[in-house]
Amino acid sequence: MTAIRSLFGRILTPLGWRRGHVHFDQQLRTLEVEDHAGNGGDLPIILPGFIDLHVHGAAGVDLMQGGDVARRIAHTHARYGTTTLLGTTMTAEYGEIENALRGVAQVMATPDVDAAQIIGVHLEGPFISPQRLGAQPPRTLEATLESVQHLHALAPIKVLTIAPEIGQHTALIPALAAMGIRVQIGHSAGTYEDAVAALQAGAVGFTHLFNGMTGVDHYKPGIAAAALAHAEYAELIPDLQHVHRGAIRMAVRAIPRLYAVTDATAATGMPDGEYALGEQRVHKCMGCVRLSTGSLAGSALTMDQALRNLVDVGLDLADASQRVSTIQADYLGLEDRGRIAPGLRADMVVLDPQLKLQQVWIAGHPVDPN
Repeated sequence: MTAIRSLFGRILTPLGWRRGHVHFDQQLRTLEVEDHAGNGGDLPIILPGFIDLHVHGAAGVDLMQGGDVARRIAHTHARYGTTTLLGTTMTAEYGEIENALRGVAQVMATPDVDAAQIIGVHLEGPFISPQRLGAQPPRTLEATLESVQHLHALAPIKVLTIAPEIGQHTALIPALAAMGIRVQIGHSAGTYEDAVAALQAGAVGFTHLFNGMTGVDHYKPGIAAAALAHAEYAELIPDLQHVHRGAIRMAVRAIPRLYAVTDATAATGMPDGEYALGEQRVHKCMGCVRLSTGSLAGSALTMDQALRNLVDVGLDLADASQRVSTIQADYLGLEDRGRIAPGLRADMVVLDPQLKLQQVWIAGHPVDPN
């Protein structure tokens, strides 16, 4: 039987800030509230563990390498407060994608208690537009139901990025949604109308909003404009390099459940240098990851820094916390996490008043953030 542990501080609960103790083992057991106003500006801040739905790599390894690399990725991101994540693919030869998914499934079957829980896959490639590759290699494919079903059998696809203007992609969306897959629009050269048709067919989100898609033009609105006009959910990379802080504020006002992702690469948690991103080579310099052409190529962002950046942009801490945890849990229907409430998983982070990470707890197990 696991002993009951306790943390004291300012706790973000579904009802707002509370000052007091949270008691937990693998699950959150009770909240012992001393102050319902949550006062105590010098106290530790206790938030739900971060949930990242777009992770390519970390610690010098890339998910597309297959094998056991997903384990190393999960361990590294846990040190930065991520308690749940989706391993994310790149466009590649079909066999390479199969190999990567087998590796993810292997790690999911034998998880480590002190690593972020990998709950499935974000299939970002290969069903994207060759005109909007971003940092993806030029190995795009048109999706078929059979190909997605085959990959889904190797490892559970929770999120799938698709360019709706390609072939029969929009017609395929209802079948993908019926499989329980969240279909997102991204890496697309499509029009506003293409995006609206995809949403009507059952697409529910947008991949790294503003990046890898047609933009916002008042004469010829594109995919990003459709997101601002119609989306309930969209992911965004708040590293302050992929998206200007003013555009982040615009998106927060327009999209009710905008949430943060890292789009983290092998360069995350590593010094400046050259790293793999699928079959590409990327260069990390001064916290930025780019191809040799100078184009942005994923990021070296971590979720604790994403939280600080959102606050720096102007969001209050409770709102920023929701956008690194709660909204992601709701998006994937994860009812056992994303909030601090009795009966849920004891996935928590503890920060100091300057929002520097101090402690990470995954299902009640401590993770050393250092």
